[in-house]
Amino acid sequence: MLDLALAGFFFALLALGLRRPFVWVLAYLYVDVLMPQKISYFLLASLPVSLIVFVLAFGGWLVLDDKTGGRLSWRQGLILFLLLYCGATTLSADFPEAAAEKWAWVWKTLVFALFLPLVLRTRLRIEAAVLFLVLSAGTIVINGGIKTLAGGGGYGELRTLVSDNAGLYEGSTLSTVAIAIIPLIAWLARHGTVFPPSRLVTLFAVALGFACCLIPIGTQTRTGLICLVLLAVLALRSVKRRMLYLALMATAALAALPFLPESYTARMSTIENHASDQSASTRVAVWKWTLGYVQDHPFGGGFDSYRGNRVTVVMRDVSTSGNQTSISERVAEDKARAFHSAYFEMLGEQGWPGLAVWLVLQLSGLVELELVRRRLRRSTDPADLRDRALAQALQSGHCVYLFGALFIGIAFQPFVFMLIGLQIALCGQVKRRHAATVATVAPRPRWRRPLLRLPVRRPRAVWP
Repeated sequence: MLDLALAGFFFALLALGLRRPFVWVLAYLYVDVLMPQKISYFLLASLPVSLIVFVLAFGGWLVLDDKTGGRLSWRQGLILFLLLYCGATTLSADFPEAAAEKWAWVWKTLVFALFLPLVLRTRLRIEAAVLFLVLSAGTIVINGGIKTLAGGGGYGELRTLVSDNAGLYEGSTLSTVAIAIIPLIAWLARHGTVFPPSRLVTLFAVALGFACCLIPIGTQTRTGLICLVLLAVLALRSVKRRMLYLALMATAALAALPFLPESYTARMSTIENHASDQSASTRVAVWKWTLGYVQDHPFGGGFDSYRGNRVTVVMRDVSTSGNQTSISERVAEDKARAFHSAYFEMLGEQGWPGLAVWLVLQLSGLVELELVRRRLRRSTDPADLRDRALAQALQSGHCVYLFGALFIGIAFQPFVFMLIGLQIALCGQVKRRHAATVATVAPRPRWRRPLLRLPVRRPRAVWP
């Protein structure tokens, strides 16, 4: 039945695309985020699903879709440069086979991020893309939230729809994305037009947001907890009664403590003392190795260059008994340890130029979204209020990603590059609409104004 349901929905999207080619773009978002071919046992698992929707999305836009208003922005130019640069480093990678395997999906991620703003040229299309992203990720989140409430979960043990660590099915990545989509869920519930605001929509949004908060508990990832705290701080910008909000957040945190599993609180305690945790200590050692590696390889070593590392970690265990404290040390060696940080991933694989371009691409999005917020902050037009709220939601979600990326190697995560495509599309649409408004109400040039305004004599009325 599951196979039939997945295949039926997938082929229904393909059929709808025959009448509206944009649906094929939504189908690609759905396939790339949820990966139904991994959930399926037979039907979709035997088809190149991702390639099919990739070709249909581009072909439908090239042949059938209207291209009015489609222009390349300078951020899309950065994506194009990053695509070419990563292709060049792949040709000279330290580990060619592993690099080619990663390049096989990275190039599609970058090409689709480059293409997405060209097709998202209306408000309805932008909202539809946000809706498909949220619901596709929400399918995984709901499954993980239910299993967490049922008592399942654990670090590396929570299995959602598939027993695989690819894409969003990896625990730390899922935790980061789950927290990042909470602002988008709130935006859809308040400003959505596909599903207009109603009690049922609000109830579903609250339940989905609660499931997102459960994911860091179910996966027991420290990254998820830190991202949740960051999102709570970012929400202070938009709430009206900040002291009441802070009091409610503190009350909710204290009320949740008795219900948290002991294994979760024990793992979160390692945030303060990372030296006693082998996972955290090894990450720090790999980061130090990366800094030394790029001194000899300033242009990086290509994808998966971490396979050449060798690290030695000294861990300290502190135990207290009465007034006495004892410290014991143990040495652990590791090799081919992943970067566990998007920033060091970019540095080690693409060198200083790749890291610089990647950082400019990420941070410039936050700046552009802030400019959109400030441009529309005094407008009372419902459309402007809706765009301003979306800009703030995308900005908050992107901040959560950038913070979570400090501890996860998700520099080329497809979901995040889709958010970047949404940012570019939204900023471009607001600029075009603002330019059209200014052109409509623009004052006459000074050289065309009369130098002297003479009184106009009106003819007297002639009565018969």
